Amino acid sequence: MKKIGIDLGTTNCLVFVPKKGIVVNEPSVVAVSVLDKSILAVGVEAKAMLGRTPDTITAVRPLRDGVIADYKITEAMLRYFINKAMGRIRITRPEVMISVPAGITSTERRAVIDAAMQAGAKAAYLVKEPVLAAIGAGIPINEASGNMIVNIGGGTAEIAVISLGGIVSWASVRVAGNKIDQSIAEHIRKKHNLAIGERTAEQIKIEVGSAIKQKDEDIIEIRGRDLIAGLPKTIEITSNEITEAISDQLKEIVRAVKMVLQDTPPELAADIMEKGMVVSGGGALLKNIDELLFKETGVPCVKANDPLFCVAKGTGVVLDDLDVYKRSIMSKK
Repeated sequence: MKKIGIDLGTTNCLVFVPKKGIVVNEPSVVAVSVLDKSILAVGVEAKAMLGRTPDTITAVRPLRDGVIADYKITEAMLRYFINKAMGRIRITRPEVMISVPAGITSTERRAVIDAAMQAGAKAAYLVKEPVLAAIGAGIPINEASGNMIVNIGGGTAEIAVISLGGIVSWASVRVAGNKIDQSIAEHIRKKHNLAIGERTAEQIKIEVGSAIKQKDEDIIEIRGRDLIAGLPKTIEITSNEITEAISDQLKEIVRAVKMVLQDTPPELAADIMEKGMVVSGGGALLKNIDELLFKETGVPCVKANDPLFCVAKGTGVVLDDLDVYKRSIMSKK
């Protein structure tokens, strides 16, 4: 019986197959023809079209803030990823496990299950993302002690305290990688009168972004369109300027972390002080994010190994021991 795990993210989708590891890691983007609504490309090919399409094609992200914004397109995307993971010739329909945000509503949950079944799954299990991220980061979630995970993805940042395999307190904010990219683009538009696309904003964040101001600044050259002359132009940006541009978004995440800590029972809070919190997801790659969280909360903070792959790896661990986890963390449909 084939089983596959899907980290259904706002920015990227990862597919995990037991014994093979992560077999698909592609952007959650679908290129759609405007004329007949047919799907032209999914994943890497579609992302290359972002911001570069003629009027007859639109490149869409079918997930917004971690939940399905466009059902039909999500289904097509899931089908593409399942087929890619299973290979062309397949006799059986796979059991699929999908990560969902902790704050998902029952309607949103239904939509994910239906889309997975329509896309060719035999059964769909949903597991909350912070739980999978914690498992993938190697946190022993089934022990009677508190563990805190801060999973910063593309659409949502989810913070949870986990003990005995379940979530004790959590918060989810719809501020994460994408909003951080947007605030960079916004800042450059206001301050330098330069329009840049989302891919450039993301590149700036990766290359010079930092959660705290630095003494030795990095500098990056960026190209965009001058809003006054309307012509292409190149400017230089320093990392501290980016720190300023993204500070509001990071404050939101810090606020959510503090909220979860305030809701945590004292016994578990003591465990967390001792072990520290773990940051996972693409947001963990932002320079000095761990230092910022430590500075703001006083709780030690470590980045997970391979933070981008924590949730996908978590699905792998759960798939290997389905029976153990079925009782504790999953809601089957």
